[in-house]
Amino acid sequence: MKLIKCATLDIHEAKVVEVESTFSRALPGFSIVGLANTSIQESRDRVKSALSSLEYKFPPQKVTINLSPSDLKKEGSHFDLSFALSVALQKESVDFKDIFVFGELGLNGKVKDTNLIFPIILSLVKQKKIKKALIPKESFDKVSKIPSLKIAVCETLEDAINFFKSNDKKFESHRELEFDFIEIGKEKYYYTQEFELDFTDVKGQEVAKRASLIAASGMHNILFEGSPGCGKSMCAKRLRYILPPMSLDEILENARLSSINEKQIAFKPTRNFRSPHHTSSRPSIFGGGTSKAMMGEIALSNNGVLFFDEFPHFQKSVLESLREPLEDNRVLISRVNSKVEYTTKFLFVAAQNPCPCGNLLSSTKECRCSELEIQRYKNRLSDPLLDRIDLYVQMDEITSKDKSSISSKDMFKIVKRAFIKQKTRGQKDLNGKMDEKDIEKFCKIEESEQELLHSAVLKFGLTQRGINKTLKVARTIADIEDSDTIKKSHLLEALSYRRR
Repeated sequence: MKLIKCATLDIHEAKVVEVESTFSRALPGFSIVGLANTSIQESRDRVKSALSSLEYKFPPQKVTINLSPSDLKKEGSHFDLSFALSVALQKESVDFKDIFVFGELGLNGKVKDTNLIFPIILSLVKQKKIKKALIPKESFDKVSKIPSLKIAVCETLEDAINFFKSNDKKFESHRELEFDFIEIGKEKYYYTQEFELDFTDVKGQEVAKRASLIAASGMHNILFEGSPGCGKSMCAKRLRYILPPMSLDEILENARLSSINEKQIAFKPTRNFRSPHHTSSRPSIFGGGTSKAMMGEIALSNNGVLFFDEFPHFQKSVLESLREPLEDNRVLISRVNSKVEYTTKFLFVAAQNPCPCGNLLSSTKECRCSELEIQRYKNRLSDPLLDRIDLYVQMDEITSKDKSSISSKDMFKIVKRAFIKQKTRGQKDLNGKMDEKDIEKFCKIEESEQELLHSAVLKFGLTQRGINKTLKVARTIADIEDSDTIKKSHLLEALSYRRR
């Protein structure tokens, strides 16, 4: 019996699968057992054709391949190569050791890449279950970005067979990303200065730009409110390009999400931007499915931006379900057959009009809404939900004298400086994602600032969550101003962004 290691993706975590194979005296046949899905069962024909291209003749015996553990559902065509090697090397004295094998087979014996290979290997490395892997040559550019992994490649099934027959097995190691980076401690944080959308396009709106800078520097949730066409969406879409540098783990996580979502992988230090339409269903945003909990927009925007345009027009169930991921930075999806938890450390951006017609704040256009319509529109957003927004910005009205004032490049320099300040302080998370212990440790204020905050609590009715949000925003403003302590001016500016 031969045993080769492979793996399958169980929702979002890889599980090791042992491919066992035997030749037995019985009517000739080729069977695969162990809860294999259709794509795996179809591999029998691909394996037979690929082996035939090498003039390999199946013995007049029954070939049985078992995928262990047998009670785990398996899927993916990346098992093909392990099946073919099990059969081709059945009578050879080959030691597969701890080498994992991945690859889909073409009918001519070519070994191909699949969307699942990269996320599976990345998950196995994080679990410290894999050290060596044989993969298709097509997969090398992606997989070589993963550290702590030795990689061997093959273009054809013949290459893979020769690799295991060889006594001198050659492996390649991790390749560094070719981007600018800053090194803090022993961690590298990568960034790029490519600004596809630039804040120079935004005329006027100085308050909104300042709030955008604060939101980007600390990954704070932000809500833009203003008349149609004033620049709400413009600011939101440009935020992505001024966000803080990314660690290698964050870049790999982005690539993993793209691969699972069947999108082309780009190992760029540019954060995800997800913008679901307001008619999107709750499962499409939070994840779900009848048999297993698939990823939704919430999970796919992790470490990036989640933008809700026309905020009040989303379903009430969607809006209220946002509370948990915004507060706890995680979301738990429960189904009969599975329960899975996703990390949701994204920057939440929302945009809305002040009323259904959008002209309530306009000095030139007349609002056509009744008081009842305006009240119903505003009541779609509950106070507990709005309390989870760090920065509330009321946009200015557009005038012909509005001009550009700051570029995305200049804003990113400030964000990068604030990021370095936060990381050198020893923070694991950026200011906007700090928990209560970190707030107590990094957001200390003097007695005079304490009195100011106490007055604000009495005047504006701040909740404990509101106090924490104010302190975190004030900490970010202090970082932008290159101040080690939170001063009264920082606290006042942070309070000015609270919704009243």
